[in-house]
Amino acid sequence: MNGYRCTMKMIKEIMMNRFFRIFFIGLFALLEVLPVGYCYNLEFPTTFKVIPVYTYQVLHTYPHDQTAFTEGLVFEDDVLYEGTGLYGHSNLRRVELETGKVLQTKELPNQYFGEGITIYKNNIIQLTWKSNLGLVYDKSNFELLQEFNYPTEGWGITYDGKYLLMSDGTSTLHFLDPETFEEIRQIEVYENDVPVTKINELEYVQGEIFANIWLTERIARINPLTGQVTGWIDLKGILSPEDCSEKVDVLNGIAYDAKNDRFLVTGKFWPKLFEIELIKDESNKNGSSWGK
Repeated sequence: MNGYRCTMKMIKEIMMNRFFRIFFIGLFALLEVLPVGYCYNLEFPTTFKVIPVYTYQVLHTYPHDQTAFTEGLVFEDDVLYEGTGLYGHSNLRRVELETGKVLQTKELPNQYFGEGITIYKNNIIQLTWKSNLGLVYDKSNFELLQEFNYPTEGWGITYDGKYLLMSDGTSTLHFLDPETFEEIRQIEVYENDVPVTKINELEYVQGEIFANIWLTERIARINPLTGQVTGWIDLKGILSPEDCSEKVDVLNGIAYDAKNDRFLVTGKFWPKLFEIELIKDESNKNGSSWGK
């Protein structure tokens, strides 16, 4: 019986080899008779672009209130503003950067889960997660001035000098009129042809959108015209093992101090906030994928 099986196996291998010989002979013959221009259609696309990766150097470390479930962070006129989340614990706060001291707070009603914040003129705009509700405050005294609605979840928000840019946890970014909150347009965020999802906290930095990607230690640099990712910032290891208590949650919180060209980052329940300098990772010649 074993001899019979071996014989059949040899016959199958011979037939397969003969099949492949005939297949390739036929393929080469077909390519010879096709017009030269037609052959270009058989080539693989060559539009793949290597995405650069940036690491960091910590320039300064500041205290951060570890009870803050950070959802939004923005810096203007030497003042740090922070929006926090969780039902029953969400608030808007003014913070002293150097000490981490909370100088002023505005509590959200318990039914709202606070999300990203940004500044537009003399107002602070704060999103809520699943309530489809945005809140507009006076920047100086945190008085609630206005509410507005949107049809998606609210995650991150920033201002590019013309529009409010809002994320909803998908690969879509929404551009809103800052006066009427009407949606003007959308872009889809991609790394090459792969959609980038779980876009969270946003910051507009010198013509680019910087975006935390939820559940990762990475920040995407996004072209606001095309939605293409132009770079990845890898913040792995920025929080030391000694600071990683059980309560510590994910990286989330980007603030840019335009006046002093400073870049600040923190996370949910983090005990520290960091001022960092970005460094291009020349060792990563092949770039990187957002899902890794």
